[in-house]
Amino acid sequence: MNTNVFDGEKAAKKLLTIKEAASLVDGLTEYRVRQMCKSGQLPCFKAGRKYLINADILYKVVFAVEG
Repeated sequence: MNTNVFDGEKAAKKLLTIKEAASLVDGLTEYRVRQMCKSGQLPCFKAGRKYLINADILYKVVFAVEG
């Protein structure tokens, strides 16, 4: 079995919209998440007009987790 095969379904489960990201973290608003994306403070990418954020990266940035 090839372990280097990209599992798009598994990866897609970890991508969050701004609304989803803000709802996961108490005290974090959609406005703040959007500003963090635009400033580069929170790594993300755009798909059309939506910002998509990796859930693992969100937690690392917001909670300052190293690793």
